[in-house]
Amino acid sequence: MSVKSDLEIAQAAIPQHINEIASKLDISVDELEHYGKYKAKLPLDLIDDEAVAKNNLVLVTAITPTPSGEGKTTTSIGLTEGLNKIGKNATVVLREPSLGPVFGMKGGAAGGGYSQVIPMEDINLHFTGDFGAIEKANNLLAALIDNNIQNKKFSLGIDPRTVMWKRVMDMNDRALRSIISGIGGSAGGIMREAGFNITAASEIMAILCMAKDLGDLKEKMGNIYIGDTYDKKAIYAKDIKANGAMASLMKDAIKPNLVQTLEGNPAIIHGGPFANIAQGTNSIIATKMGLSKSEYVVTEAGFGADLGAEKFLDIKCRYAGLSPKAIVIVATVRALKYHGGQDLKELKSENVQALADGFCNLEKHIENMQSFGVPVVVSINKFITDSDAEIAYINDRCAAMDNVRVALCEGWEHGGNGTKELAQKVVDAVESCTQKFIPAYDLDMSVKEKIEAVATKIYGAGTVTFQPKALLNLKRIDRLGLGHLPICMAKTQNSISDNPKLKGRPEGFELTVREIEFAAGAGFVIPITGAMLRMPGLPAVPAAEGIDIDAGGNISGLS
Repeated sequence: MSVKSDLEIAQAAIPQHINEIASKLDISVDELEHYGKYKAKLPLDLIDDEAVAKNNLVLVTAITPTPSGEGKTTTSIGLTEGLNKIGKNATVVLREPSLGPVFGMKGGAAGGGYSQVIPMEDINLHFTGDFGAIEKANNLLAALIDNNIQNKKFSLGIDPRTVMWKRVMDMNDRALRSIISGIGGSAGGIMREAGFNITAASEIMAILCMAKDLGDLKEKMGNIYIGDTYDKKAIYAKDIKANGAMASLMKDAIKPNLVQTLEGNPAIIHGGPFANIAQGTNSIIATKMGLSKSEYVVTEAGFGADLGAEKFLDIKCRYAGLSPKAIVIVATVRALKYHGGQDLKELKSENVQALADGFCNLEKHIENMQSFGVPVVVSINKFITDSDAEIAYINDRCAAMDNVRVALCEGWEHGGNGTKELAQKVVDAVESCTQKFIPAYDLDMSVKEKIEAVATKIYGAGTVTFQPKALLNLKRIDRLGLGHLPICMAKTQNSISDNPKLKGRPEGFELTVREIEFAAGAGFVIPITGAMLRMPGLPAVPAAEGIDIDAGGNISGLS
């Protein structure tokens, strides 16, 4: 059977002019900032807080994924198509793709099959330049820091050994994780240890996603911690007068981007952090923009529910005053078999026993999401290699659980027609929701207590060990008065635990906190567990090797 690639499907689509898409949200042409025929930025004054409070937010998350992912974005888009098919006014709100995964292992992040957002090539490659603006703002601060250290007349006396700020680029490049800058004699600056993060892990990205408007963005940028002076005084970006220029570079990037689904429904895309090393959610501005204009907004959070969903609720929803009325957990036959011990290379072959052995992973994620007090819907994202017996097993196990709705999702193959059952189950869940979500921890708890709460309640750890560097970091956090902030755990996406080799449902394990960073501007503390890195590397055979362009500008190999 011949199956079209995602790119072939996207390129065959006939998109509507972005003006037509905007009209479905009651947005006039004059309010759009056009980026060609099929993309536009939306002004922030379209946000209506009364509408936001009235309309319905649906979060899409997932079980612990295989390396290639389980289709959260595809499901989010397909569900939006399905909701519109059954008569609901729905918009999907997504994160922007990072070039790291596009050219690395996972590929693009515009959905798949017949549940995609378009123009797919543009969205996956540069889009409207938001990531470029984030890089420029981030690296401007880095340049200003080094310049202040070098400047004898106006220096604030920053101790270079205390500077935590790194440069960023939107690419997987392991060679840049740790570098020495300032080589080249006295004119080349002060030599010091430095490095790069991937753009998605930048605090500027986090600030973009947490900001409510341009003024708030500027203020948050001013609160970025730089380091200490030699006499132990904390220095922030506002102290070197950096935040005004940084915010100026972000004047367009702060506006969310409007595009469309394959079926011509509105899609808003903005912000792109990873949930394993950052908060993993799109911007508050984008989510509120969708809720201002649509009865239903479907949004996603990165990787498994232990990462993206927890951070979505405990960080984003707290700051934004939002609360989802339903949580969709994407499950796949292949991932559950993987957690049941089946080899990655054998996942296409039927194995109900492996599926049964791995079901505990889904079970844990369901329990976690129910602990937040929000109705749960399990979406079985169907692959063409799944057998009827395997689908039936997941359906029957989920149906037997208390207060769990389950539906087959065939959005990849059939678009909105393949998700109408899921859409109806989601509507039923939304209508049954009677309360706001319950956080996993209280903000007045200590940082250690917050970490232990997430580790034990969400991950299933038995104990938490803090290495000496982490304990020193805690003292600095207390000294700076940041102990009241929520936590943003940096943890492997390959396991509910901090050990990527532990599949299924690990219990009673020891979670190790190696160090604790913080984003004073964005407003959260970042405990780093295991061997997590904030600048990934490329795989042995990167996806970039299969991407090409012909003389006519037609791209191939993008997925």
